[in-house]
This record gives sequence, structure tokens and C-alpha cells, in this order.
Amino acid sequence: MRHAIRCGCLIEEKDALLPVTDRSVQYAYSVYEALKLKNGEFVHLKEHLFRLRESAKGIKIDLKYSDEEIYSWLDALKNADNLFNETFRILLIGHENLLFITHSETRKYPDSYYTEGVDCTLYEGERFLPNYKTSNLLLSYLALEDAESKGAFEALFVNRHGYITEGTRSNFYALKGNKLYTAPDSDVLLGVTRIGVMEAAKEMGIQVVYEPVYVKDVYSFDSLFISSTSMKAMSVRSINGKSVSRSMNTMVLRFSDYVGQWE
Repeated sequence: MRHAIRCGCLIEEKDALLPVTDRSVQYAYSVYEALKLKNGEFVHLKEHLFRLRESAKGIKIDLKYSDEEIYSWLDALKNADNLFNETFRILLIGHENLLFITHSETRKYPDSYYTEGVDCTLYEGERFLPNYKTSNLLLSYLALEDAESKGAFEALFVNRHGYITEGTRSNFYALKGNKLYTAPDSDVLLGVTRIGVMEAAKEMGIQVVYEPVYVKDVYSFDSLFISSTSMKAMSVRSINGKSVSRSMNTMVLRFSDYVGQWE
């Protein structure tokens, strides 16, 4: 029997249901976090709960539960289902603070995704309130569906000015010489793994330039990569079916190794 948490109570997963007549549910007035349990320990739990709180604050939801309470509920779910390596999802809905915690198997990717890179597509659009992890995911859903229909792994958003900002589930970076280019914090979701990438750049003596990549320039960079909690740092081998340079893939692999150790 699988379990879930509802507002602090351990319940059967089949009973983790949303009230469809609730306006907060109908309007997707909610925020969420996804975090990894690795070898029995939650990875960067403090940082994830800080972002959950900031996301809630950003859309005027007053998160009434303390970090300590949420810690204890995560532990209760981990112990109830005897979990060791798993991904947990926290969903917080509306002013009523309806909070669910569920879990699923941690996604694993083939080694070839790192050594050979993955294919990406471009999709015009800008996430609403990009700094907050809200449940307003229609744009991401449509973009990823479009990418997968074309045999690609991820879709990269292009804003109204023609700059690549981020992926549907990842942050985006470009390497050129000794510089790492990425969109400014104000334009993207501040991914927890992004912090690890920034720390890796500092360790490797690479200058971080907070500027998004212009679509027309994307093929002129030495290497491109994406990052997220599940994928660490993953090389990009093509965009819209056209190959991109991977001359600095050894460096990308170093970023991935660093993020893996940082976890």
C-alpha cells in the first residue's frame, strides 16, 4: 500500500484527491516543490522549502506550516513506505493551505544523455511569474508535448525579444571560452541545482555572465547544457534538429559531476 500526506495526516495514496469545486483548484492557485531522497537523505531540503515559501509568498499564499512540520511529514511518508531513493512532490493549494505530499520513482537517464547530449527544440513563450514555482504549467506542457512529438528531450523557451531563457523543466546555459552565459535571475525559475552550477563555475574559474542567449547566436557557442534536480547538468547536441557544438563537453561533464557531488 502506497501512502501520501494531506495537511500533516498520513493517508492512502488513493485518497489524495483534490476538491474539484474549489476555486483555488480550478484556477491552479497553488505552488509546488519536487525534491530528491538520495540514499535515505533528502537533498537540499532547506533550500527547497525556502523556495516553496518564497513561491507561496510571491502569489499571496501565507504558508502556515513550519519547516519543522513539513520535515516531519516527509519523514513520516518516507518511513511509512520504506523509501530510500525517491522523488517527493509537495503541493500547496490556496489560502486554505491544503498541502499534499506524494512520491514517485526518481527518474534516471542513460549515460548517453550525458556523453552524447540530448536534442532540444525552441518554443515561443514566457512563463508567468518565472521566479515562482506555481502550478500554472500549461505553457510548459504544450512546449514539452511539441518537443516530444519531434523526438526531442526538452523544449527551450524563447521570449518576445528572441532570447532563450530556460527549459520547461530545466535551466539553460551556454559556454564560450572561459565564460558561462545564462539568463538573469529575474527571468527564470531559480533552480536549486542552478546554485550548484554557479558554485561549480566558481570552483573551475569560469566567469558567469548573466545574459540570455540570442536565438540567432546559439550555434556559435562552444557547448550548451541544461540542468535540473533530476538531470544534474546535461549536454545539448542539437536544437530544432540542427547540431550544435559540443567542443567543451568535457567541461559540461565536470559540471555534472560537481552537481552530483554537491547533492
